[in-house]
Amino acid sequence: MTAARPGPAFSVHDIPFSTSGSWFGISPVVAENTHAEDLHLVSHQTGMHAVLRLVPLNHTGGRASTRVEAAPDRLSWTGPEGRVDLAYESPDTVRLRGSGLNLRVLAATRDLTPFSGTYFYREPHADTYVFTSYETGRRYRITLLTGAVAETAGQQTLGSADRGVTIGAADGGRWEIAVEEYETARRPYASPATFDQVVDAARAAFTAFCDAVAPWRSPDTPAAELAAYVLWSATVRPKGFVTRPAVLMSKHWMDKVWSWDHCFNALALAAGEPELAWDQFALPFDHQDESGALPDSVTHSEVLHNFVKPPIHGWAFGQLRRRLTRDAGPQQLTEAYDTLSRWTEFWLTARRTPGAALPHYQHGNDSGWDNATTFDPERVVVTADLAAFLVLQLRAMADLAQESGRLDDARRWTREADRTQTAMFDELWADGRFVARSADGATTWRSSSLLDLMPIVLGEHLPENISAALAHRLETHLTEHGLATEHPSSPHYLPDGYWRGPVWAPSTVLIEDGLRRAGHHRLADDISARFRALCETSGFAENFDALTGRGLRDRAYTWTASSYLLLAQAYEQRRTESARTAEV
Repeated sequence: MTAARPGPAFSVHDIPFSTSGSWFGISPVVAENTHAEDLHLVSHQTGMHAVLRLVPLNHTGGRASTRVEAAPDRLSWTGPEGRVDLAYESPDTVRLRGSGLNLRVLAATRDLTPFSGTYFYREPHADTYVFTSYETGRRYRITLLTGAVAETAGQQTLGSADRGVTIGAADGGRWEIAVEEYETARRPYASPATFDQVVDAARAAFTAFCDAVAPWRSPDTPAAELAAYVLWSATVRPKGFVTRPAVLMSKHWMDKVWSWDHCFNALALAAGEPELAWDQFALPFDHQDESGALPDSVTHSEVLHNFVKPPIHGWAFGQLRRRLTRDAGPQQLTEAYDTLSRWTEFWLTARRTPGAALPHYQHGNDSGWDNATTFDPERVVVTADLAAFLVLQLRAMADLAQESGRLDDARRWTREADRTQTAMFDELWADGRFVARSADGATTWRSSSLLDLMPIVLGEHLPENISAALAHRLETHLTEHGLATEHPSSPHYLPDGYWRGPVWAPSTVLIEDGLRRAGHHRLADDISARFRALCETSGFAENFDALTGRGLRDRAYTWTASSYLLLAQAYEQRRTESARTAEV
């Protein structure tokens, strides 16, 4: 165990400042691609809502000139006249301390009606001030610990007005407050910890997490600590529909758990945080419907079933068991078998037309590749990536059934896997490549989407000629920064086109693994190296411009951080094994 240390510095414009378990973060982001001038306390209960605006002030009451610095243990505004520091004491409480600067805490919204807005009042006979937020259904209480209230505005005010409190120290010394998020009532705030002790505890908590999930990190994997922070800080406690501790995709605006994103987070956590990893894998299955389908997404106040996500869970479950420091117990294995069986049967029944051997998507969203060009001719389609994922899941089910003594089930799953794989080659492999087909007929088409090459995930199960052809075509998608999801020469390529060009983490991990299992180690090594370098220079964005490497969309995406950790750990293991072999 290494000593607790501040950890990596980062920009809150890219990565919100938060702590494991908290449903709120501190950031300037109030909407996608929109940065506010001030930092906000942003809640992710009942949606994403900026609740409080935090404004450092100089001694004349004007906005202070400051720069914002952040590390896992604290966030700071620093300037020539003084500083303000913020640290998490617990998932629902932050402490703030200032010297030389005052701090104005305002409701982020000014309009208060009977149906919306934030109401502000002072608790009688106490140095505490409360904001009640209609949007989050929570209260945010400020307790003065040292210093003085310099000004209040909008107490008990309705309508359009600033509402908030300004904290300072009249003697030029320090001031300190606590800000708590709670529901209806709470005992008066009290804590034996000093601010410095709060910072030390936060530092130690992150260091312990980082040492658990990335003990292998080295100067050759320089982004590992920041990747660990992205995961740690995006974790929330069970609340609402989130039935387990969950790693959200982000504490920016992508504040949900989607039903394939969670698999990559589970894998990255498996070795060091096995219980948390299992919770990530299992969470969407807590909302499996009567047909066996998983939800599209889950978050605090919403479960969406309008789409599904691809059946990568058999592949992920096998990977998870290999990575866990202790194997799942009998109860977990039984639970996994039952839920994965229902999920697999959904694709075999609800998503196969009568007499068909292959399943179909109903929309690009079902594939996770929402707007990939594969879906341009039609949306309800039979694709080779879906067939390949289902084959892997069927084989995983056969292995799990065999292990648990369900021998008839094992034979049935194996027969179905063989049938599906044979049909995929017979119906969708044409002229040296995979095509897509209408679910309503025999019409087929090809595209320049990387999605058409995803059957490489079958790895060792692929015939050699198909494996070689896929590997060759994959090389043509490889830019300096990684695998472009639409071929760069395609007329449909868009630099910021979501799945029509940018580099994405999940496709990278799945393809790298399939290539390696198929024996294409050089190409797998190259893809891994380029993606790792991309993250080390451009952070953990939702996706990246394939030609420039610029991070796009949400820039604190956990499956990107998890994918970096997976590839970095595997790289370190290969490097270590190579060094040992050289010594022998």
